[in-house]
Amino acid sequence: MKVLFIGDVVGRVGRRMLKEKIPHYAEKYAIDFIIANGENVSYGKGLTKNHYFELLEAGVDAITLGNHYLSKKEITRYIDQADRLVRPLNLIKAFPGEGSVVFEIDGISIRVTNVLGSAFMKEEVNAPYYSLITLLDEGQPTNVHIVDIHAEATGEKQSLAHALDGKVSAVLGTHTHVQTNDAKILPKGTAFISDVGMTGFVDGILGSDAETVVNRIVYGKKSTFVTPEKGRGVFSAVVIDIDDATGRAKQIFPIYFQENN
Repeated sequence: MKVLFIGDVVGRVGRRMLKEKIPHYAEKYAIDFIIANGENVSYGKGLTKNHYFELLEAGVDAITLGNHYLSKKEITRYIDQADRLVRPLNLIKAFPGEGSVVFEIDGISIRVTNVLGSAFMKEEVNAPYYSLITLLDEGQPTNVHIVDIHAEATGEKQSLAHALDGKVSAVLGTHTHVQTNDAKILPKGTAFISDVGMTGFVDGILGSDAETVVNRIVYGKKSTFVTPEKGRGVFSAVVIDIDDATGRAKQIFPIYFQENN
């Protein structure tokens, strides 16, 4: 099975890039299943119901979230009917929806799980590793298992990947919006990358207008980050080739496409 995992899709530019690039890469690499991190899809934070369906119509099979899972309050009204949406598994407080979802593709079962990291994150969560181990012990076995670890610290992501090596097919980092150069197969067959990167506006800072970010971070001013509606885009993703029988990854490689001026 070949899986295309698209990094944090940010705003309108991100949605445009996703829709433009999915057909090309799906055909080029004979992709069987497409996952996108959608926690920044709607105006930079959260995911509205309309945008959820927009991603599905573009060819996405599963959508993961992250720390902005509740930024659009309407999610509580539609998530239980959104059977392709995967919110963080390791939330402490009860929340609707599912943190791990099993899909069936041509007789092959694929589980998609989303967890939040605990280092340098504001959200209080259960330990991601133990939440995943409980899931592996109690959940339905599947041929393929993809884990999206939405976390700040590369060390935490790498540690989780090594702890899960051989237990899941892939541990893919999201959240920082910067693609890392460390895609690899771990010794027992788990594919890993510290961060898949961002799909969105490329001429700003992490998908937002540069001036609004600089005003807050550098100058200490009260400034709301603005997600541009237009502009050059970037498409960041990884492709993972997985052995259907063993669930082990055979190959992982990054995609990074940036539009010209």
